[in-house]
Amino acid sequence: MPNKLFVGGLPYSTTNDELRDSFAKAGEVTSASIVIERETGRSRGFGFVEMATAEGMQNAIAMWNGKDFGGRMLSVSEARPKEQR
Repeated sequence: MPNKLFVGGLPYSTTNDELRDSFAKAGEVTSASIVIERETGRSRGFGFVEMATAEGMQNAIAMWNGKDFGGRMLSVSEARPKEQR
């Protein structure tokens, strides 16, 4: 999962476009998506951002990890592969 970030602590009202635009300040974003609950259609408060370069990914972590975003504290780290259940 090259250059993919996990972004936790997002306000529930955040849109994919807002997430993309915010992380674009750190470098080129190739994709940004917020995880949505199937039953309610509501945000789960986290998402994933894929940066075009490793440098952009490191810039994004430095810029956003532990910072306020819409009144909530973000947790930004390199995404890990999904574990088997």
